[in-house]
Amino acid sequence: MRHAFTNATIWTAAGPPIESGTLLIEDGKIVAVGPNVGSGDAEIGDIGDAEIVDCAGMYLIPGLIDAHAHTGVAGEGGQDDFDGNEVSAAITPYVRTIDSIYPEDVGFDDARRGGVTTIGVTHGSANPIGGQITVVKSHGTVVDDMVLRAPAGVKMALGENPKRVGERMNRAPRSRMGSAYLARKAFIDAIEYRKDWDHHRALAAAEAAKPEEERKSLREPKMDLGKEVLLEVLDGEIPVRNHAHRIDDIRTAIRLSEEFGYRLVIDHATEAWRIPGEIASRGIPVAVGPLYSSKYKREVNRRTPATAGVMMAAGVMVSIITDSPVNEIHTLRDLVITAIREGMPEDRALETVTINPATILGVDDRVGSLEPGKDADFLLFAGDPWDGRSKVQRTYIDGTLVFEADGPYFPA
Repeated sequence: MRHAFTNATIWTAAGPPIESGTLLIEDGKIVAVGPNVGSGDAEIGDIGDAEIVDCAGMYLIPGLIDAHAHTGVAGEGGQDDFDGNEVSAAITPYVRTIDSIYPEDVGFDDARRGGVTTIGVTHGSANPIGGQITVVKSHGTVVDDMVLRAPAGVKMALGENPKRVGERMNRAPRSRMGSAYLARKAFIDAIEYRKDWDHHRALAAAEAAKPEEERKSLREPKMDLGKEVLLEVLDGEIPVRNHAHRIDDIRTAIRLSEEFGYRLVIDHATEAWRIPGEIASRGIPVAVGPLYSSKYKREVNRRTPATAGVMMAAGVMVSIITDSPVNEIHTLRDLVITAIREGMPEDRALETVTINPATILGVDDRVGSLEPGKDADFLLFAGDPWDGRSKVQRTYIDGTLVFEADGPYFPA
């Protein structure tokens, strides 16, 4: 069944706003988007027997994307439901957030209420090298059915958190240099692991070339799940998402990435505003946030909501994140409004919670903008989305209505 959402002001995140526009969807996908039939030269075309949803006076925008949240692994409201860190070792690239996500966590309800339709679920920052990030839709009861991409990156952390956990667990690291060493050693070990496999394959090929009666049986090297994932990083298949607040930690993240040649995204990027040129010249994206919270540790003392605008002005790809539950995930749109107030251009604000995080997460072929062939994830507002008095009226994921405002919000 086709549905045509007509007469809306449409922000596509792929071009200029469309006044009196139509979004045509079918089977959970976008078929077309453009001006209403007959309203201009670039007509959307015949909508045929589509069911019409009149959106007169409403704004229609892509579903919002949070590239860094702990929704579903850091249980809302208490530590009894926390699966956000694996602290048994400092280097844990073999763990996967997909194996910890609880789809019925109230955080997913909040996400849909706030218009967040796609989430990059990360674990915490206890480890110099942690585990694998999972990208999910915010609707569903079976996590495997919610997944857009897994893995979508490997989490690393520098600064105070891995030091603090190392001390608590009576293991390394106990210092920033210890964190960098452990990360460096892990990548070198992965490179040596590859050499062992390459050597084995060469020997196996030589044996296969011999007459069958002369061949020797060879034992394969032991498979290592963590090193296999780090090789994906080194091969550029997935990026490193590096937790870094202070500029010295940001520079260490850059140093390690240049030493080993992997793709880097700086997460949190609290002091990135102090060195925008260094980041921009290397083409490194930043996932900025959370923009609110107490200054609960020294390395966030220079936090400012102006960071997103400063980095955007420097030419950096910027994504705004909640770090949920640090900032609740339904406040993602409110964080964008704050960044606009602090200098980020309003006409570029939408990209920070749509196409930019989609690109960072490697799912921009599916979500992040309203274009034919992409998933029908979108929101309807009764007023300007960047007006804090406007709230999400409806949230659609894959063309299905998953939230509808029917009055003031009261938690169940």
